[in-house]
Amino acid sequence: MPHLQQNQPSDVPPLELTGERTLPDVPEENYWYRRHVAAYEWIAERCAGLRVADLACGEGYGSELLARHAGEVVGVDANPDAFEHARRRYRRPNLRFERGLVEDFSESRDAIVFLQTIEHVERPAELLRHFASLAPVSYVSTPNRLTLAPPGAPKSDNPWHLREYTLAEYRELLEPCFDRIEILGLFHARKLRAHEVALRLGWDRVHPPLRLTKPFYSRFVPAISASDFRLGDSGLEGALDFLAVCHA
Repeated sequence: MPHLQQNQPSDVPPLELTGERTLPDVPEENYWYRRHVAAYEWIAERCAGLRVADLACGEGYGSELLARHAGEVVGVDANPDAFEHARRRYRRPNLRFERGLVEDFSESRDAIVFLQTIEHVERPAELLRHFASLAPVSYVSTPNRLTLAPPGAPKSDNPWHLREYTLAEYRELLEPCFDRIEILGLFHARKLRAHEVALRLGWDRVHPPLRLTKPFYSRFVPAISASDFRLGDSGLEGALDFLAVCHA
C-alpha cells in the first residue's frame, strides 16, 4: 500500500512517498526526514537575516525551517503536487514558493540551499556554476555512495539517483565551480549511534527469532529526532552524507 502523509490540514493535499523526495508526517520515513532536517537546521542558523533560495525544495518543510531564521526564503520545485502542497502547508510572511526548474532560477540571493538533489542532476557542474553566479555561498549536500550503496556497486538502487559520489569524487565535482569549498559529514549520534553499536554486537541476529523486529522498530524509527545526527569535519570517508559549503 502507498504511504501517504498523515494528519495534514484539511485544505492541504497529502503527498505520497515515492522515494523521489523525503516527507514529514510519514512514520516509516522518519529516519530519512530527520536526517534531512539535521542539515537544514544547521544551515538555518547560518542564514539569519539573509535572502535564501531553497532549490528543489520538495514538500517545503526545509524552506519553512530556513524561514524561521532567514530574512526571506523562496522555495522552488518543479513538481506540481509538491508545489501545491508546499504553498498551502507552509505560510510565513517571509516565505514564498515557486513552481519551476532549478536550472531556470535567476534571482540573486545571499545563499543557495540545494540538499540531497545533485545526485539527481544530469549536468551537475553546469548547475553548480549557475549557483555560483547567483549567490556568494551555496550549501549543497549529497549522500556518500560508500555508506549508501552495496560494497563495490556504482550506486544504490534508488532509481531517482543518476550518480552517487565518494568524498574524492564530490570534491572533484565541486572545486572547479567555486572559489573555495568546505565539506562536512553527517553522522549518527545519540540513540542512532547506540543502535550502530548494537548492530555490531549482533542485534540483527537477536530480534528476528525473538519476534521483536516490528515492535521495536515501530517505536524506534518514529522516535528518531534531528539531534540523533551530528555534523563534523573528521572521518568524512565514513559519513552518511556530505554537506558542502561552497563560496563563490
